[in-house]
Amino acid sequence: MQPSRLGRNLNRHMHKQRLLTAAILVCACTVAPSLARGLSDPAAPSTSASAAVLPDAPQPQTQTQAPPGASTAAKTEATPTPSNEGKQQTKRILFIVPNFRSVSANQKLPPQTAKEKFKTAALESFDYSAIIFAAGQAGVAQALDSYPEFQQGAAGYGRYFWHTFADETDENLWVQGILPVALHQDSRYYTLGHGGIIKREAYAFTRVLVTRNNDSRRAPNYSEIVGAGVASSISAAYYPSVYQTWTKIGQRWLTNVIIDGAVFSMNEFWPDVNNKFFHQKD
Repeated sequence: MQPSRLGRNLNRHMHKQRLLTAAILVCACTVAPSLARGLSDPAAPSTSASAAVLPDAPQPQTQTQAPPGASTAAKTEATPTPSNEGKQQTKRILFIVPNFRSVSANQKLPPQTAKEKFKTAALESFDYSAIIFAAGQAGVAQALDSYPEFQQGAAGYGRYFWHTFADETDENLWVQGILPVALHQDSRYYTLGHGGIIKREAYAFTRVLVTRNNDSRRAPNYSEIVGAGVASSISAAYYPSVYQTWTKIGQRWLTNVIIDGAVFSMNEFWPDVNNKFFHQKD
């Protein structure tokens, strides 16, 4: 009996040992892969665990919460930046001088249509302020005796006036209407609105040489240079023959371009002056 009992006890002991060994192997096979992944990528277990528990868990609030003013971010493309806030272009300068072509700094506008270009040319030609400007320019020309053939007195002033008014209308038609439509150029003035005085002055005056196409790309301002030249050439038809020389045509051409450059300079700084002194609103 003793040998048989000893055999049974030995068998039970070996059976328990096998079960324990099997359990250890099962545990090792189960834990080892996870342990290996944990050693190679410490952050993986927590990430996978959180993903398994909360597959659709929302992101932390700091990532989804929009910063103040973000809801209006899309509008900044059509409005000036905060640094230019309040420095807007107005339709007129001091309620008199036309400012129809000026665009506020950083303002985005759709391309000009042909109708808009001709409308702007007509407004700047036949606006009441255009008559005032022509009258003033005619008075200066008469005082300087720029065209002696026109003579002095009221009759002479009348000659100076209608020639000046015709010159302005002719140039506006070519520079702001006909050539911008034909060449697909933008006749508006886009305000720079930042930088020092010299930088902005240089930018403004050189807009007679550089402009934008309808696709907003920069291009030589053929509308201004060629348009002013064509208008000066046409003007020779209604000036006395003594003033129909290439020299006089060139002088009128240069005068037109310089005046336009001076107007652009005035347009560039008008929002700053208005914001500081006048506070004019449209």
